[in-house]
Amino acid sequence: MDILWQYQFRIILLGDSTVGKSSLLKRFTDGIYSDVADPTVGVDFYARSLDIEPGVKIKLQLWDTAGQERFRSITTSYYRNSVGGLLVFDLTNRKTFDHVREWHKEVSEHILPHHMVFILIGHKSDLNKDRKVSRDEAEQLAAELGIRYVETSAKCNSNVDRAFELLTRDIYELMKMGEIVTRDGWDGVKSGLTAKVLYPAEEEEELAGATTEKGCQC
Repeated sequence: MDILWQYQFRIILLGDSTVGKSSLLKRFTDGIYSDVADPTVGVDFYARSLDIEPGVKIKLQLWDTAGQERFRSITTSYYRNSVGGLLVFDLTNRKTFDHVREWHKEVSEHILPHHMVFILIGHKSDLNKDRKVSRDEAEQLAAELGIRYVETSAKCNSNVDRAFELLTRDIYELMKMGEIVTRDGWDGVKSGLTAKVLYPAEEEEELAGATTEKGCQC
């Protein structure tokens, strides 16, 4: 029986309540959207696989965290076991944008000495008339944090897949560079039974060239 994935990444969604984290996950994993959503209590779990390159399937374990302060003690326990994080704010709610730095700082300090790969998500881009945060200032914040920025809409299915794919690729590339490795007792990244041996792009080119030069020895 073939293994269904080569690597598993655990990714957590972070941000204030009502920014639409659950809607993003339901759109990404199930392809559905609902205008009515119950607030997340504690942590919810979702999953989906992505073919990141030929022969490499990444299983994503996606954790939807409650944004309310009273659940913070529950959600913080999931920080250390996540390799990636989507920092989500509501483009129509200025306060949720102002709180992004706090979320980033809280998670970054909690997982020291390790690091998490982040992407900043400006959600509800379909409500452009109600926008309270400009693209320029969101991109400036992302640049200051050293992360990507993507605007999404779960309702219109705009850039939802792209956001998760970009984060997954960034994590995968860091694995190839040796900056992210599997660790005992850490669930952020796990290898499947058919895990590919990863090389940086330069080494892959050298290996390919060596194989070509060597030719058949039979």
